[in-house]
Parts: sequence; structure tokens; C-alpha cells
Amino acid sequence: MNKRICMGLLMVSMLMSCATQQERAERAAQRQLAIKEAVEKRLWCIDITSMHTMRYGMKAVTPDFYLELRNDTLRSYLPYLGQAYQAPMMSPSQGLNFEEPVLRYQQSKKKEHQYEILINVKTKEDAYVYWIDIYDSGEASIRVRSNNRDPISFDGHISVSLQSLAVR
Repeated sequence: MNKRICMGLLMVSMLMSCATQQERAERAAQRQLAIKEAVEKRLWCIDITSMHTMRYGMKAVTPDFYLELRNDTLRSYLPYLGQAYQAPMMSPSQGLNFEEPVLRYQQSKKKEHQYEILINVKTKEDAYVYWIDIYDSGEASIRVRSNNRDPISFDGHISVSLQSLAVR
């Protein structure tokens, strides 16, 4: 009797693990499709989890920082630690905070599970180049260079749901 119970439990656990693997695969496929559509439509948001600076190393950040692309407009709400080479002409800004039209946009998929995006924008204070890598897993990395500041990079997760974009 105990052998039958053990065999039954073993079969049930095997079936549950198969279903779990299949469910995980389906969720991963749905996530990949959603990310692909978001990148192609230029409608995504990257929620920032950490930043990497030349002078201060890696720092965790609060969850309210993001980089968002809506068609041809880039919304940057990112922290900044580093040296500015020139004082801003306008009021001094904290971080990389602006909403500006995209001057240049390039997108490619050089690796199977990675999109590479290049975005150029110009504010009244500076010109910026954003190199963005978005992975099918939802992970993202951002490297930012400007004319008047040290380079900085960020890590985060992509959000592609329209509801999360509507909140901002």
C-alpha cells in the first residue's frame, strides 16, 4: 500500500512539474512577444534598479526612476552622480530629468534575445546619447553619454503594459 501511495505521489509531482515547465515556457513566450511589440511600436518604459558611475561605483536606486519611450518622445527621469564639466545655463537640474523629442533613433537585434537601441536627444542644457539593451527576459541596461557630464549607466526591467505607462 505504501508503495502505491509513493508511486502515486511521484507521478502527481512529475505531472505538476511538467505543467509548471510548460506554463513557464508559455509565460516566457508571451513576455518575449510583448517586448518585441513594445520595441517595434516604440512604446516601453524601463524601471531603474541600479546605476553605475565612473567615480562612485554601483548604487541601488529607489523604484521611482525610469526611462520611457513613447513614439518619438523620450522621457528621462534618472538620477545622476558624477562630474559636470560645464554649469547648466538654465536652472540647475537634478539628474537626467527631461522630456524631449528623439533626434535620432536606431534599432537592431544583433543577438537572438537582445535588442540594441541608440537614441540621441538634445535639451537646453546638453546633448545626450542613450545606448539601450533590452533582453527578452525583461532585463535592460542603459548607457548615457553627454557633452558636459561623466558617462553613467543603469540597469532595470522593461515594462510594456499600457496601463503602467498610462500611470506616469
